[in-house]
Amino acid sequence: MHIVLYQPEIPQNTGNIARLCAAARVELHLIEPLGFFWDDQRLKRAGLDYWEFVNIERHLNLQAYMDKYPGKTIYNATTKGGHTYTEMNFTSDDVIMFGPETRGLPPEILSINPAHNIRIPMFEKTRSLNLANSVAIILYEAIRQVGFPGLI
Repeated sequence: MHIVLYQPEIPQNTGNIARLCAAARVELHLIEPLGFFWDDQRLKRAGLDYWEFVNIERHLNLQAYMDKYPGKTIYNATTKGGHTYTEMNFTSDDVIMFGPETRGLPPEILSINPAHNIRIPMFEKTRSLNLANSVAIILYEAIRQVGFPGLI
């Protein structure tokens, strides 16, 4: 399973997500440009000492990722999703993509396969959840569905 962060902006979120991916044994892919420097201390601090346990790949753009990993089912996490994340039947080969913290995934990505635009239910007067929290919620449902492979 892959977690893809499309142009993440906040180093602490990315560090927390890297730590989460290490604990869940899933790959983390970062689509550039990043909103921070790769050597940012806030990024490293949020990831604690888990960096050696997570497989992270950086990609120059989304097309570079798609070219390297063709044919994968991609679920787009968005507040505009027509389905809740619990309605999906995830497999261990799926991709869950999340957009930048301040603007989410762009319309050109969301329009590729609208049936795979998923959301987390929340109170209508709130805009969104923290990115790291959103990844945790959806990722753990996805790996629960496939039986928590490789986890104790």
